[in-house]
Amino acid sequence: MKLNELSDNKGARKTRIRVGRGIGSGKGKTGGRGVKGQKSRSGVSGIRAYEGGQMPLYMRLPKRGFNKPNRAAYAEVNIGRLQQAVDAGKLDAAKSIDAAVLVEAGVLRRAKDGVRLLGVGDLKAKLNLVVAHASAGAKAAVEKAGGTVTVEASEKAGE
Repeated sequence: MKLNELSDNKGARKTRIRVGRGIGSGKGKTGGRGVKGQKSRSGVSGIRAYEGGQMPLYMRLPKRGFNKPNRAAYAEVNIGRLQQAVDAGKLDAAKSIDAAVLVEAGVLRRAKDGVRLLGVGDLKAKLNLVVAHASAGAKAAVEKAGGTVTVEASEKAGE
């Protein structure tokens, strides 16, 4: 058997019926939709949630949750990414590293409302970090490598 001789099993692919192409086709005139009524018209998709006038399930269930509109959005960075930047020579381990330095080095695209330090990856470099938030694991990893983490509250976090 060759590649050009391969074909699907019989009945594996079903051809689409072109509906509404004249009465002689057998699927013309009403196009299999029956006669009249809302369901016979085009553009009726939300009707599946209609329950005959009974209050629909999605309206019977209670509303939950709230999204704070002015919530602080942090730029997240992992310690493994910081190590990559140090290895590539983009970050100077001797200097203090804050959001502006990370953006300038290309580690972050933008600082948003501050930097959140997360503990994924390994860190060998001794770094002095100034961030808005740091996870316990990230803090421990930086201190284990001989560095320090200073947590400074961002303007938005105080709201």
